[in-house]
Amino acid sequence: MRDFLEATRGAPEHPTLRKALNLWTQPPSQALDLGCGAGRDSLALLRSGWDVVALDRDPRALEALREQSDNYRSGALITICRSFEDNVPLPAVDLINAGFALPFCRPDAFQDLWSRITQSLRQQGLFSGHFFGPNDAWADKGLSILNREQLMRQMDGWTLLELNEFEYDGKTAVGSNKHWHLFEVIARRD
Repeated sequence: MRDFLEATRGAPEHPTLRKALNLWTQPPSQALDLGCGAGRDSLALLRSGWDVVALDRDPRALEALREQSDNYRSGALITICRSFEDNVPLPAVDLINAGFALPFCRPDAFQDLWSRITQSLRQQGLFSGHFFGPNDAWADKGLSILNREQLMRQMDGWTLLELNEFEYDGKTAVGSNKHWHLFEVIARRD
């Protein structure tokens, strides 16, 4: 089986991030990519002119991202090697991307993480990301799982620009079969 970083290195950005960037009407600013992996979304943000703070707990992921980012402005990328569950303030930014990352937050740390996401996102800033639903094949693996009602409560005080629910049989990035149940969210902080 291929390694996740190998399988995703060089992949295009998640469509959710592309939608969020298309909704952004101001000049590019600062973005935070939570659980950046090999950097598919971070690189798309850099290509779009954003300064990016990329956070991942795997030093190999950050090294893969740095290797791919040499062609971008010096200083446009900052990498931080730590878990987003660590109770440390996140930087103030205008866009937070969490492509397929937040479900992997421990359930007992999720509310604290969401609070720090809300605090770090500037007024009118955008969030783009994914949440796993209760029918997902990994729902019993100790991940942070939200049903639609819980997600709606989580987004109280935000303006939902996109909320799409998907349920299908498909493959993981490394090619394993999986039943997916996920919510795609793009929201503006009011």
